Amino acid sequence: MSWTLTEDHLEDLARGAAVLGTGGGGDPYVGRLLVRQAIREHGPVTVLDPSEVGDEDLVVPTAQMGAPTVVHEKLPSGAEPVLALRTLEKHLGRRAIATMPIECGGINSMIPLVVGARLGLPVVDADGMGRAFPELQMETFGVYGVAGSPMAIGGERGETTVIDTGTDNRRMEWLARGITIRLGGVAHIAEYAMSGAEVKRTAVPRTLSLALTVGRTIREARERNLDPVAELGTALGETLYGHLRVLFRGKVSDVERRTEAGFARGRAQATSFDGDHKLELLFQNENLLALVDGEVRCLVPDLICVLESESGEPITTETLRYGQRIVVAGISTPQLMRTPEALATFGPAAFGLSYEFTPVEELQ
Repeated sequence: MSWTLTEDHLEDLARGAAVLGTGGGGDPYVGRLLVRQAIREHGPVTVLDPSEVGDEDLVVPTAQMGAPTVVHEKLPSGAEPVLALRTLEKHLGRRAIATMPIECGGINSMIPLVVGARLGLPVVDADGMGRAFPELQMETFGVYGVAGSPMAIGGERGETTVIDTGTDNRRMEWLARGITIRLGGVAHIAEYAMSGAEVKRTAVPRTLSLALTVGRTIREARERNLDPVAELGTALGETLYGHLRVLFRGKVSDVERRTEAGFARGRAQATSFDGDHKLELLFQNENLLALVDGEVRCLVPDLICVLESESGEPITTETLRYGQRIVVAGISTPQLMRTPEALATFGPAAFGLSYEFTPVEELQ
């Protein structure tokens, strides 16, 4: 059933989206502020269950793309994704009945809510990644047959571009990344326009509701002096993300991070509290691989989530720093994201990793 998202939901939603974003997807604080402003100016947002979208209805996802680190210096106004949506609608000659996230992430679960509030459009409770990924072709939409283009890009100074690469989503990403770099490293997009029937067939369902549950669970665990990670594991056990495993507890000892080709790339290391074990994380916007003492403990597309050890607050890759006390959790992805077709698009090999995918629940 549909529900109404208000300002009261935003803190929990942003927290949960940042957890599901696996370190990427943009700054959750910035996303929360953008939606709060839009709701205060234009009113609350209607969130539609995927089952409520008509099969012939047009849904146009909206998002931000670029290096998360750049957003700290180039804060969006909120008008940019609206511009991208309107540009794509004009190109298609048809108006959307709803928008939708392309991914779970601190800001990219929020951008469609900004668009929804500003335009009075509903937002579909689903997305195309079930987490966050760094590249536009890494979508369940594309895996199961929806073309990403034509897509529209909106810049902070009113620039617009339409890219049409047919069914070649990888080339769409390549061209869009180059434009985003020339717009200063961040842009806003509308892409993967699809029918309601395609939403139901290709999207990971109810991830906005899931993010809200995740954020609320962590907050309520703190308020009740319970272990946030243990409580989160219990809550996820009743969802499509059925398994959480604690991979590591310790202190960050080193972070190497660089902005390169429109991505935040790097690695982080941590030492266990007893000093006996070492963690290494590899990331490209999002955490991709967790090694403990040189052994794989979790890898993409399963979620690798870095949380503050006491509060359970998620730590993004751009805010990871020396000295933080952390707990690293691995969370299983839905089966929709573990098929051979999905793994070919966003499994380890898609990131140049030489490891075969093994579900986190099967790793020791």
